[in-house]
Amino acid sequence: MTTQDKLIKTKLGLLKLATHLNNVSQACRTMGYSRDSYYRIKELYENGGEAALQELSKRKPNPKNRVDTYTEEQVKAMALDYPAYGQKRASNELAKKGVTVSAGGVRSIWLRHDLESFKKRLKALESKVAQEGLILTESQLNALEKAKEEKLAKGEIETYHPGYLGSQDTYYVGTVKGVGRIY
Repeated sequence: MTTQDKLIKTKLGLLKLATHLNNVSQACRTMGYSRDSYYRIKELYENGGEAALQELSKRKPNPKNRVDTYTEEQVKAMALDYPAYGQKRASNELAKKGVTVSAGGVRSIWLRHDLESFKKRLKALESKVAQEGLILTESQLNALEKAKEEKLAKGEIETYHPGYLGSQDTYYVGTVKGVGRIY
């Protein structure tokens, strides 16, 4: 059950309690609603049923703050074509192509499409290559190699199974009396 369903259920409960008690004031007091809210809920329910009782967002989107779809597609394509580029460089490269968008605008678009970090852009690139079977460009391969080098620098190593590399580095030294075997 979602929060939306819970809200609808409490509002319906208020309406049913008021009809059961034949007293709107007592039902509102019991459920923690004002009489004004009760009559607003009742009117909504009578006009539109349960669907009208859903919480509607009062926030209105401001399309003036958004770029056009062509620009947004170009920014997304730039993120996948050159995942190593930051927002400033992507903005400059797009300006060379005739697409005007600020570095902050690039970041906003990346945030909307979950591409804001280098790691997320690489992940999106890998999924796109897996789905569509594309051939990677040199810049994309370089970005993947760079990410692999960063993983190695941080100690992340790909192995056949856990403990594989640790077992390669150990060797038997001997046995010490009272301690046991030493590796």
